[in-house]
Amino acid sequence: MDLNNLDLSEVIARRPHKTVYWDKKQNLSIKVFDDSFSKAEILNEALNLAKIETTGINCPTLAAVTRVDGDWAIITRYIKGKTLARLMEENPEKKDEYLELFVDLQLSVHARKCPILNKLKDKMNAKISATDLDATTRYELHTRLESMPKHNKICHGDFNPSNVIITEDGTPYIIDWAHVTQGNAGADAARTYLLFCLSGDRNMAEKYLNLFCKKSDTAKQYVQKWMPIVAASQSVKGKPEEREFLLSWVNVVDYE
Repeated sequence: MDLNNLDLSEVIARRPHKTVYWDKKQNLSIKVFDDSFSKAEILNEALNLAKIETTGINCPTLAAVTRVDGDWAIITRYIKGKTLARLMEENPEKKDEYLELFVDLQLSVHARKCPILNKLKDKMNAKISATDLDATTRYELHTRLESMPKHNKICHGDFNPSNVIITEDGTPYIIDWAHVTQGNAGADAARTYLLFCLSGDRNMAEKYLNLFCKKSDTAKQYVQKWMPIVAASQSVKGKPEEREFLLSWVNVVDYE
């Protein structure tokens, strides 16, 4: 691997404050962050990926953390294939089949443990404290969080069809482990449900939740109890277009 001659001519994806490139010659994926990310955040994302590698989950292999033209970058082995999101778009008649695979993959992640990961409850408590919600609402959210059962399952934290790549031989890989923690799988499912809703696909969100609960033998009410907590943590990202929807979830006291 030649870090002095990285090819940044082909862009794979552009996200707010980061761009991902494909170096074809070296078969590398290069995620370059702007200065809105702290060094600690970037190193933590790389460390999370290194931890997940030890679990046997199919994920990109961490190759290096370096600077590219003054910006921090995480370099991984490139996974050639199509995201589940793209496959769903290209083959709408197979959408239900892909959703089955999607849920099975998430459950396979939840079946693993990685004791060196940060704890989901710690992260959620910090996010709730960082919101601009009033003190009473924050207190209720902290109290609800503390009452939830303590588990130590791997939770991806951003599990959506764009973060699953299917290679040409049909092997699934899960990418983007920046938000991974260990904790209660119900919180992970609640976040995935909200991500489908935020993408504008409420029908898919309901299908996902029903399928997740069926396959995991989980009561829907159990996942729904996590919704206000997860919505509050998502609101910290400060996206104006999401705020009204997320706050509507935070302000709902009971779903049962």
